[in-house]
Amino acid sequence: MAKKPGVKLIANNKKAYHDYFIEDTYEAGIELAGTEVKSLRMGKCSIKESYVRVEKGEVLIYGMNISPYEKGNIFNKDPLRIRKLLLHRYEIRKLDAKLREKGFTLVPLQIYFKNSLVKVEIGLARGKKLYDKRNDIAKKDMEREARREFKVRNV
Repeated sequence: MAKKPGVKLIANNKKAYHDYFIEDTYEAGIELAGTEVKSLRMGKCSIKESYVRVEKGEVLIYGMNISPYEKGNIFNKDPLRIRKLLLHRYEIRKLDAKLREKGFTLVPLQIYFKNSLVKVEIGLARGKKLYDKRNDIAKKDMEREARREFKVRNV
């Protein structure tokens, strides 16, 4: 995501782009407690092992780790608790229909502050096969080599 005014990146899931083809992205709000927001402001969040599911008309994120706030004492919540994502009903229905197709899943791509609100970018993804990952790595290597040669020629 490009740096925009009022947008501050908290956590990024680079592995999602390596393991999946991202077909579509959605921006969702997230239901949090006060100490969780304070912890996010300090950048204490991980979404590497997290995933998203649609259950009973609600979108839930599992495995997102928000470390407890140091000064939160009794108000701290469980770091790995299930959190509800806030989407419009028509978006939830659309996602649910897509997830029923074979091979699709929802993965969180990044968490960021948009002005003062915490947002999660989720991606509708299709899993990559091993040969797809190898092709991507080969393309990146070729591009890197081409840039290196171009840089040497122009110096």
